[in-house]
Amino acid sequence: MDENLREIVLGLVAAAITASAGWLARTSVWRRKLRRKQRFFGMPENSACLLVVNKDPGIGEWTVAPNDVFALLELSALIKECGARAEVVAHDGARQGFGERTEFCLGGPSSNQRTAAHLRSLLPGFSVLTDGERPGVFAVGEERYRSEKGAVEHVLLARLTGGRDRAEARPVFLICGQRSITNQAAARYLVRHNARLARQHGRNGQFCLLLKVVNSEAYGPDVVELVADVTRAATTAPD
Repeated sequence: MDENLREIVLGLVAAAITASAGWLARTSVWRRKLRRKQRFFGMPENSACLLVVNKDPGIGEWTVAPNDVFALLELSALIKECGARAEVVAHDGARQGFGERTEFCLGGPSSNQRTAAHLRSLLPGFSVLTDGERPGVFAVGEERYRSEKGAVEHVLLARLTGGRDRAEARPVFLICGQRSITNQAAARYLVRHNARLARQHGRNGQFCLLLKVVNSEAYGPDVVELVADVTRAATTAPD
């Protein structure tokens, strides 16, 4: 009887140790992933960041398009996961430099003055043109990217740093789409693929990706393809 009881007790102790070890291992893995995410986004625990909000260019008064609101929700969940705090600022009210706090800037230059400033300062090789009845043509170097509403639309997703000490500067994440639904698609792409982007570009690396949103009329913001990494062309001033 004593031998059986001893075996039962030893079995319970072994099971408890195994369960504790597994829990500790999972917790350690989760913490490492979280730290990598925090480093990539420049948002350590209890840090502050900016959410720079655009306005719907089709409405005279200051209104945020519904898809842009959904994009902000995607980013807000990410910020909360990192343990950071978000300050929401209107695009024409963010009169400050960059590099001290992580910034998420949403919308094209026609709806976001802050985006227009970032494009001039950080992405001189990228511009948004007007082509007759189809506004919002992306120009990257010699390439032109036009949209077909509801079928093929593009969005620029960039991680940018500025200043002398880029290793210490907090990044600016720029989401500049041809339509508001592409902004939502890019925000979702950034949240879902941040680990892969960090591996490819490094936690302090800059990148500028051109994404294509396919058939948003049927699939919404869910089907996104990478068109090209245009970092070199977008960051190089034209001759």
